[in-house]
Amino acid sequence: MNEFIESAELWYSGLIAMMLLTLASGFFSGSETSFFYLSHDEIRTLRVGKPRERLVAVLLSNPDRLLTAILFWNLVINLVYFAVSIVITQRLTSSGLNVAAGLFSVFSLFGLILFGEVIPKSIAVFARRKIATTASWPLAAAVRALDPIIPFLAWLTRLVRRTFWPTIDREPVLRPEDLERAVDAFQLSEEIIKIEHQILHNILDLSEIKVEEVMRPRGTYEVVTGPLKMNQLNEIKPRGDFVLVQNSNPKEEAGHVFSLHNFTKLSGRKQELTLDDLVYVPWCADLATALQILQQSYTTVAAVVNEYGETIGVITQEDLIDTIVMPQPSRARRLLRRDPILEIGPGRYHVEGMTTLRHFCARFEIDFQGTQDGQMTIAGMISEQLDRLPKLGDHVPWQGFDFKVVHVSKVGQYRFLVTQQPVSSDITD
Repeated sequence: MNEFIESAELWYSGLIAMMLLTLASGFFSGSETSFFYLSHDEIRTLRVGKPRERLVAVLLSNPDRLLTAILFWNLVINLVYFAVSIVITQRLTSSGLNVAAGLFSVFSLFGLILFGEVIPKSIAVFARRKIATTASWPLAAAVRALDPIIPFLAWLTRLVRRTFWPTIDREPVLRPEDLERAVDAFQLSEEIIKIEHQILHNILDLSEIKVEEVMRPRGTYEVVTGPLKMNQLNEIKPRGDFVLVQNSNPKEEAGHVFSLHNFTKLSGRKQELTLDDLVYVPWCADLATALQILQQSYTTVAAVVNEYGETIGVITQEDLIDTIVMPQPSRARRLLRRDPILEIGPGRYHVEGMTTLRHFCARFEIDFQGTQDGQMTIAGMISEQLDRLPKLGDHVPWQGFDFKVVHVSKVGQYRFLVTQQPVSSDITD
């Protein structure tokens, strides 16, 4: 032991370097865990926070780039660490301190594992948000420094993959219909109750239901001209938990969305209104695609555009969750905040025109059959049958029901009196 201490000039400087390298390795290891352990809601909150918090969300917007940089620098640091460890071990061996050299190698290995991996990652799990915010600036610099060689690393990865694995067998595609049959065949009623069974079907239906069927049409949400100020919120009294914000030109489409949850406290009396960039989904996309876009963008509202690029409505994360968890999801119920189908007598109902055909069929337990022109709502189906806009008193039969127009509002919203037609049966002797 005394000989090892007396030979400090052989390992002292190297040990200091290894300690610094261990701290650097722990920084990247802890940063990796803290960043990628953040939940979706936490990232969404960081997007509208302070500059350091917004930088965390920016880095996570391209997770492949971030992870590549972290792994690259961590690998470089570990290689340098073991290179220094080997040099010190060789010096000790050359001085005849073989036992000390062996112990130094073992302790250096376990030291890097413990202080460079295990402890930083464990701390990062419990203090992920604080660590991610603190590490955002140096980590952003490390990512930016690696940007020039990232294309080369990507090219090298593709070259290795195509050289050693030239053909990768594609897995067979499992269609949603196959999954639905599997759910129907699963008869363990003790483990899967009825509501869970329905939720599984609703999740599978996300790949079939179009955005146009669930979206909130124009006129059912607030659109204001920017810049948005606090006093405007008191004046407009938004009907939901968000407001679309367009530029100073009223003819332009809205480009930002303000969520009532996005208040960043700057001081005791001031509050800053932070806006999110509005993402867009086509009207013909399915709900699964819309949900994926919202999750990747860390936002809760997306604008729905038609084939001409015009905004025809919005879809929110709340709408998608309602479609998943509700036994009979209904857009009209969310907008009207009441049941769109009201029973007024035996076999007689008042039905709002914005009620979707899918919800109507589910309510009366009949097979859903789309119209020829792909109409989604009761009002659209009636217009297709009449080949014109419905008028007060019009009658249309459909799927064993008689639809009569009993109310037309000034903004073109319809209400129908729906009566179930008697089932005719031929009695033969």
